Amino acid sequence: MYVREENAMYRYTYDDIAAKYIDTVYRLALARVKSPDYAEDVTQDVFLKLIQSKKKFESEEHVKAWLLRVTINCTKDLFMSSWMRRTEALDENISVENEEKSDLYYALMRLPQKYRTVIHLHYYEGYSVGEIASIVKAAEGTVKSQLHRGRELLKKIMEEEVNKLG
Repeated sequence: MYVREENAMYRYTYDDIAAKYIDTVYRLALARVKSPDYAEDVTQDVFLKLIQSKKKFESEEHVKAWLLRVTINCTKDLFMSSWMRRTEALDENISVENEEKSDLYYALMRLPQKYRTVIHLHYYEGYSVGEIASIVKAAEGTVKSQLHRGRELLKKIMEEEVNKLG
């Protein structure tokens, strides 16, 4: 695996890339599919595609953007698979061991996928609206709208939770 930076070629192994980006890919997959098991499958598929692609990257940012785009595509493929169309979701009250479980996490998981994705990329990965638009292949205005609506829905969900407690 070669990565070009400032006209110099640097060699990165697949292990280096996986070690650096596996958590990023997993978190995005989890935000999209809501299942740790499916997120692990998607993560494995993404890194398998990386190995199979033998792609030459222009920069480290190019590597990350490619991995995120492939993660989004793999989650779409998962939802389109005949397996997913023939199965029913488990009761969402089932407890799953995961370090990222918090009130905010559960509120995020209640958002529609399109909002979860842009919120994750913006707040967890630090991408700008323009970068997110490129990754999810949408117009910048669409991403801005999704971020705004996602934040509004998230605020509403969090307020409902507070009202239930108080």
